[in-house]
Amino acid sequence: MPLPVQDQVWPPPHMKRELRLYEVWEAWYAGDPDHLASVYGGNQTHAIGLDPKGWDRPQPGVTGIMNRVSRWFWGTPTPAGQVKSTKLHVPIAGDISSTSADLLFSEPPTLRVKGKNGQERLDSLMHEAGIYGSLLEAAEVASAYGGVFLRVGWDQEMYDHPVLSVFPPDSAVPEFRYGALAAVTFWRVLDDEDDKCVRRHLERHERGRVYHGLYQGTKDKLGKQIPLTEHPETEIYADRVDESGGFDNYFKRGLLVSYVPNMRPHRLIRGTALGRSDYQGVEHLMDALDEVWTSLMRDIRLGKGRIVVPDIFLDNLGRGKGATFDPDREIFAGLGMLPPPGTVPNAMLTVSQFAIRVQEHVDSAKALVAQILRGAGYSAQSFGEADGSGRSLTATEIHSRERKSFSTRGRKIGYWTPPLQWLAEALLSVDLGVFGTKVTPERAEVHWQDGVLPDPESLGRTVELLNRAQAISLESKVRMVHPEWDDHQVVAEVKRLRDELGLTVPDPDRLDEVLVPELGDED
Repeated sequence: MPLPVQDQVWPPPHMKRELRLYEVWEAWYAGDPDHLASVYGGNQTHAIGLDPKGWDRPQPGVTGIMNRVSRWFWGTPTPAGQVKSTKLHVPIAGDISSTSADLLFSEPPTLRVKGKNGQERLDSLMHEAGIYGSLLEAAEVASAYGGVFLRVGWDQEMYDHPVLSVFPPDSAVPEFRYGALAAVTFWRVLDDEDDKCVRRHLERHERGRVYHGLYQGTKDKLGKQIPLTEHPETEIYADRVDESGGFDNYFKRGLLVSYVPNMRPHRLIRGTALGRSDYQGVEHLMDALDEVWTSLMRDIRLGKGRIVVPDIFLDNLGRGKGATFDPDREIFAGLGMLPPPGTVPNAMLTVSQFAIRVQEHVDSAKALVAQILRGAGYSAQSFGEADGSGRSLTATEIHSRERKSFSTRGRKIGYWTPPLQWLAEALLSVDLGVFGTKVTPERAEVHWQDGVLPDPESLGRTVELLNRAQAISLESKVRMVHPEWDDHQVVAEVKRLRDELGLTVPDPDRLDEVLVPELGDED
């Protein structure tokens, strides 16, 4: 199927519910108070209807924006007469996504292919193209939006190797078949200064083919297709496409795009192949956390010491200019008045000082944070919360205390492994077809790291004890100290150690004679 037909409603109506969810999750991920207020209706009545859970449906006796007020803290309008909003936002959603990415790719996995030349080229591509950095970015986006698209492409004017691009799901219209991505159409708005003249670039990926199209329409309609040369960002594709508007992708086995779900199943849209966000189900808790934090700052503002003074204490600035009082002034001129009977002049000053409920607010915030992290699938220790013991923890103890986080990491590894296997083959296919590298493309084996770095001192003692017991070989020592190394690095390190220590390698044909001594007769 080629590009969409002209004058089609865009985005497609069947994506309406998903796009509403993406808009809500994007607001929490961005951490912008104005964006949150816009999505949930604070001061903007046009946001009514964006809540896919139906919490914004009209309630008996409640109409308009006040319906949101009864449900969401970020849906309440700024009080009349208040110059600016005093709401504060705790960016815990961004912390969840960045921590999720760190748990997966702070220690990047190893991709291994069988051929020696293929492995060397793949390792080179992973570093030259900055693949590991892109994977960190992709994992963070997937945590926020419920999934992410990875696209392998090329630009011979800029790079001499394939490149990896990361796309959030709100910029794509996917087509799934039996849970697998069969085709996808990426889109972006190039010009939207006028709602009646909007230009969009569409990029469609199918098996073995890539299509590009430039459309000129309105805010809600795709409009008519115009030549790619009509816009500077799409004219680079004009020479590549054929009469059908596409070209070969040099990857005959499938698409140059892969979709990685964050977590399945989707709890709000039954039967979809899309993943769910880490924020799904805890939005109302994050909203309550912002309300608690805002309440604490309100107590601080109201708790500021205030002095109420009579008019005679004020310095007149002149007719029509008002009067002021300097609280730091030490000496006042004599006042032409008498104090009330039975009082002293100091009693005419009224000092107001309200209590600040710090501990109550902090305890409430900690309880909400713990519930938010638990609902998102993580342990509080993964976010720097101290355990109170004050001592260093071993790798085993860290795994035990952060079991919830590592369980979530294990589930996500299951979703990330197939796309990483595809990634190696796609990179090598483009490298072969576009750049002429003599390497056979093949799917890779993915080896994930443990996730927790062992204590070097403890690891050293373990290796030393095994060495004293003569229960470990030199190669096993190297692999134990450097589990992230591949076979070539391990062999090279073993050879260097043997050369430095002056060890000789036994003849493989006489290995049995060296390891197994001759046994005498039983008598």
